Amino acid sequence: MDQIDPHIVDLIARGALFGINHSAGKDSQAMTIKLREIIPPDQLVLIHAELPGADWEGLIEHIEANSGGLPLYTCRAVKTFMEMVEHRGMFPSPDNRQCTSDLKRGPIEKLVRRILRERGRSLYVNCVGIRAQESRKRAKATTFEFDARNSKAGREWYSWLPIHQMSEVEVWATIHGAGQQGHRAYAAGMRRLSCRFCIMATEEDLKTAALLDPPGARLYASTERRLDRTMLMPKKGGQRVFLDELFGFAVPTPAA
Repeated sequence: MDQIDPHIVDLIARGALFGINHSAGKDSQAMTIKLREIIPPDQLVLIHAELPGADWEGLIEHIEANSGGLPLYTCRAVKTFMEMVEHRGMFPSPDNRQCTSDLKRGPIEKLVRRILRERGRSLYVNCVGIRAQESRKRAKATTFEFDARNSKAGREWYSWLPIHQMSEVEVWATIHGAGQQGHRAYAAGMRRLSCRFCIMATEEDLKTAALLDPPGARLYASTERRLDRTMLMPKKGGQRVFLDELFGFAVPTPAA
């Protein structure tokens, strides 16, 4: 972030509140470090959407330990991830990520509106740690834009991807350079820190998660079999891969 977008310079000068969407993952952590270098602390808040039953243990503690004293606000949806799956009768997919829209984005936007009211502010910048290196779709993401949908009732709302051009190597260098470590799930072998069993995870990460959380692995696998719906998208040719096949254990066939 050697060169700061002129829009951001202007928004800082205008006293905008910058909300850092923090999952406790490496990208959120590096983003927080970078933003603390350029934005006054009284214009920064941390936002975390809790997903009971899906989150890794110790996320809040990890965020707070590396926050530099920034205030942390949390929220959670009415439904849990598994309750959402049961209600829909299927898992979310990369093209229909209700887990993001319903369990994270919606509750976060509601929380931010409350924070703005409490602080008497109307100018807001939503900061998300999406990086271009992660996927072709994310590489094409707009890094700064006016959010017309949330700019209502006197609010002026923007979306910003502060670390969009950072590589994974740079992310870890930023974290270690600040004298910090990533969440312990990384040391245990996870490449990404999202839900323990994420629809976007690689098969290797899912296998690692199953080793770290056997009861959770069986819950997800048995839910798949009972609903006859897989969490992973079918491979080429339409072949479905159930989690119990991936993990290497048998799940009893649901009774008719």
